[in-house]
Amino acid sequence: MTPIALAIACLMLVTLGYIALCAGSPFGTCRKCNGFGFAMTTDRKGRPKRGKNCRRCKGHGKRIRAGRWLYNRATRIYREGTR
Repeated sequence: MTPIALAIACLMLVTLGYIALCAGSPFGTCRKCNGFGFAMTTDRKGRPKRGKNCRRCKGHGKRIRAGRWLYNRATRIYREGTR
């Protein structure tokens, strides 16, 4: 197998794997709060305390994946265009 064909096959495998991941689990953990829903902060003495709700995930701890966001956007545009 030529190197170009091998690279294309690997790229297709990674792409299909990500599509399957987005279809099976459209939400991933928030990268800012690590899925807690709030930012872990420390007080002046260094003891951990619970911070405010995470602004990125709005306190849910989950965010929609980029691939699923693109799929939802394309579906919405298609649906609105065919009405």
